[in-house]
Amino acid sequence: MARAARKEAAMAAAQSGEQMTHRQIILVLIGLMSGMFLSALDQSVVGSAMRTIADDLKGLELQAWVTTAYLITSTIATPIYGKLGDIFGRRRLFIIAISIFLLGSVLCGFALDMYQLAAYRAVQGIGAGGLFSLAITVLADIVPPRERARYQGMFLAVFGTSSVLGPVVGGLFASADQILWINGWRWVFLINLPVGAVALFMVVTFLHVPHIPKPQKIDWWGAVTIILAVVPLLLVAENGNDWGWTSTMSIAMYAVGGSGIIAFILAERAAGDTALLPLKLFKSSAFSMSTVVGVIIGFGMFGGMMTLPLLLQLVNGASPTESGFMMLPMVAGLMTATVVSGQVTRKTGEYKIFLVIGTFLMLVGYVYMISYNAHMAYWQIAIGMVIIGLGLGQLMQTLTLVSQQSVPASEVGVATSSATFFRQMGGTLGVAVFISILFNSLASTIGDAFKDKKISADLLAAAQDPTVLANPANVEFLKSMSGGGDAAALGDKLKTDSSFLSEIDPRLAEPFKVGFANSAVQVFIWASVVVAVAFVMSFFVKAPALRDTSASQEAREAAAAASAH
Repeated sequence: MARAARKEAAMAAAQSGEQMTHRQIILVLIGLMSGMFLSALDQSVVGSAMRTIADDLKGLELQAWVTTAYLITSTIATPIYGKLGDIFGRRRLFIIAISIFLLGSVLCGFALDMYQLAAYRAVQGIGAGGLFSLAITVLADIVPPRERARYQGMFLAVFGTSSVLGPVVGGLFASADQILWINGWRWVFLINLPVGAVALFMVVTFLHVPHIPKPQKIDWWGAVTIILAVVPLLLVAENGNDWGWTSTMSIAMYAVGGSGIIAFILAERAAGDTALLPLKLFKSSAFSMSTVVGVIIGFGMFGGMMTLPLLLQLVNGASPTESGFMMLPMVAGLMTATVVSGQVTRKTGEYKIFLVIGTFLMLVGYVYMISYNAHMAYWQIAIGMVIIGLGLGQLMQTLTLVSQQSVPASEVGVATSSATFFRQMGGTLGVAVFISILFNSLASTIGDAFKDKKISADLLAAAQDPTVLANPANVEFLKSMSGGGDAAALGDKLKTDSSFLSEIDPRLAEPFKVGFANSAVQVFIWASVVVAVAFVMSFFVKAPALRDTSASQEAREAAAAASAH
């Protein structure tokens, strides 16, 4: 009875045009954030446990495909969910997304080899593609723009929390032989079931935003051509460093992806208003510019940020679990900026300023990190993290607001998912480019470190130290060096297995840590250049005035006006 009463109250408020109460919104957000938490936590948990999973399934060389399969399906699914949500209603699609994600989780939990795991991760990705974009869109449905930034901070808090908890949870499961007679690593996936059950219950019980039917054809050609455009590009982005960026395989992927992009544009032009990604959205300069800035921010954000956990583990000697906790300063900066910018937006209605300040702070943070070296104290690294976090916290919700305000209420779903899609593509490209810069420069930076007089002297002293020679790991390392091994070859070893750094004498590990730190500086330099471009472009983004009604209210009013005529 109580559940029925809550449903009727929420529906009555929505139908009458009344704004949902803060309590009603919070109850809805709990369900939405539970769904987002599934996706966000899953990525960081699986990443930290992947080495153990690959070893157990006897397929270490295939682990990249497990990540790629998830990335491909989740990226492609994002704009599709946005369009289908506009047509059939966000609540139904969100429930479907969670259900598919949970199905994929169960399948992953019982995978028998890496090929099966990659296929099941693809199923998970199909569900994950809707969890973030639909949640942000539902928020737009139920909350007016001026109030929206206040609640979006909670969503960003989910990602901050997952970035800390992920490595911890993944490490715990990966290190456990068995839990309830099931291999410990399998709980990396099975733990999604109780969290997903909570999300489903909260969404089914409390999310009752009326959907105004929008009958139209489904853009099947758009769905087919976006797959043709995106899959080859994601494949080469994930594997180009191993294939070689100018290899035959990479060139083939460029050609197929380029042809797919052309076919997708033609299909969307032919589809008109029913397009998966309506080209008319880009007639709005605000939407177009915010999308371009979003791609650049995604490129610089993910490309630069992925370097920090590697530095903390390889150079500072932190475990994956410890590095998760050591990223807390960035999370703190992100959450602080989100809350403050949200409150200012709510009170003043001004939000463009946060695009400018946010990109500026990200730029300052990356420029600061250019001074990084192998002996920098953690508190000094934390300062850079806080600055970058303060920039990100202002940017993410502001870019979403611009995209949503640039389109009619009936297209807020496809606008939100499109902005998310392009930001993901920018992030994927950024990771590919910066990983390539990081590892391709290792041979030279490690070689330069070996030439350093102090490091050379320490190496010679370590090679003659009896206590060092008593450790088999040190002896094996010294043999590899004297047996014709060189810095470049050992740099290649660092790409695939860095565990030897924690096993050998610190003096022997020093040139590798110094070389890796210097390679990371190259990443920070280029990340600064990319973010500097976004900073300049932020001045040219037009931020439409914030509306006073939620998207669902606007859609209902538009439908009423249309029926009156």
